[in-house]
Amino acid sequence: MAQQGTTLQGCNNELVKYMEELCMQKTEVDEQIAKLIADKTKIQNEIAMLTIQLESISESLLWKNAIQKKLDTILAEGIFAYDKILDSSKILLDVLKKEIENLDKLIALKKIFSESMSSSESD
Repeated sequence: MAQQGTTLQGCNNELVKYMEELCMQKTEVDEQIAKLIADKTKIQNEIAMLTIQLESISESLLWKNAIQKKLDTILAEGIFAYDKILDSSKILLDVLKKEIENLDKLIALKKIFSESMSSSESD
């Protein structure tokens, strides 16, 4: 019976050794799981913040694109109107030049007429 007691004691010691080893492995796995959960939570929080930033940037981009489109329209209309004004100014300038030429010719004719009248009276 002493033999059985020794064998039982050896089995018990070995069993305790394996149980302690299993407990250490479980503690190690528990720590790894806790670290992974913390990493996951951190990444989820970062994703949430990045999602908010992305939504904000997307909304801002929509507004900026709308403003850009409006500015493009205003600029195109402004250039078109400016070109029309420029064309009208050129036409007005040409008309004024012709009117001044005609006026100069009229003044010259009046001067010639006046001179010819003066020389007719003196004869």
